[in-house]
Amino acid sequence: MTSTSQTLQKVDHSALKTNQLFIIGLNILAFIFNLPILAAFVALMMGIGAALKTPGFGFIYKSILKPRGWMKPDVLDDNPEPHRFSQIVGYIFMLAGSIALFYGATVLGWTLVWIVVALASLNAFGGFCVGCAMYYWLVRLNVPGFGKQPPAGTFPGMKPKAGASV
Repeated sequence: MTSTSQTLQKVDHSALKTNQLFIIGLNILAFIFNLPILAAFVALMMGIGAALKTPGFGFIYKSILKPRGWMKPDVLDDNPEPHRFSQIVGYIFMLAGSIALFYGATVLGWTLVWIVVALASLNAFGGFCVGCAMYYWLVRLNVPGFGKQPPAGTFPGMKPKAGASV
């Protein structure tokens, strides 16, 4: 496909990374202390973020980390839609995991939670977003509602390079 005329938006990847780090950290604490309610809280925050089209824990970056200079902005030309889709997929896994935990299916519940931890870690520390890659695969399959192409010169799911040509 040659869709080079799409308009990219400014996406602050530091807000995305903050979201991922809180998802990872809180879920690890939920597992260590066997607190399904904490996993459910993470699911709730991801669901709220998905509904508001913003990273669920992004408010921590915007209100605490960025103003104090503890985390610098990493604003790149990118598509926000794949990141939103990724958060929705994570929310579904977290919701299913939380429900499983509350119904006593602990192996299933914690497995779903750990899948989210693993994928958020791959994104936060490796720069590869599996949910974003899924979004771009759905574009290739012409699934309605999925229409954005990866930024030019970016492998689908990888974090765009700063200053990449649009």
